[in-house]
Amino acid sequence: MEIILKDDVKGLGYKNDIVDVKAGFGRNFLLPQGLAILADKTNRKITAENVRQAAHKADKIKGDAQAIADQIGDMVLDIRTKVGETGKIFGRVTTLQLAEALKQRGVEVDRKRLSFDQEPSAAGEYTATVSLHKEVKHTLNFRVVAE
Repeated sequence: MEIILKDDVKGLGYKNDIVDVKAGFGRNFLLPQGLAILADKTNRKITAENVRQAAHKADKIKGDAQAIADQIGDMVLDIRTKVGETGKIFGRVTTLQLAEALKQRGVEVDRKRLSFDQEPSAAGEYTATVSLHKEVKHTLNFRVVAE
């Protein structure tokens, strides 16, 4: 089943992408949630026209995303958490904690745009990926340190 995404869907695609999904996933989740529309001839023409008209806006959005990536640069964040004697952390380090640490440094990033490359389980250095735009992804370094 071919559909046109109306919004970014993690692991599937970005807004206005035409993707092929299993019929049940499209019919039972994407279409009822308003995340996609059927990719018939009419909807393809409408989407193509909307993309053409929004091309200059897309350049500005990409530029803004690149500016945020440049602002993050080689920044290394310290995430404080409770750590046991063996160095293992209690609980979890979440993307919300990363977003808050970035906010304290003056960079606004939605927590949904952050993902861990490796799930932090002990004190040490880790990396996360910041997906700011479909063409702009940035690597964020952070350290998990004991409180």
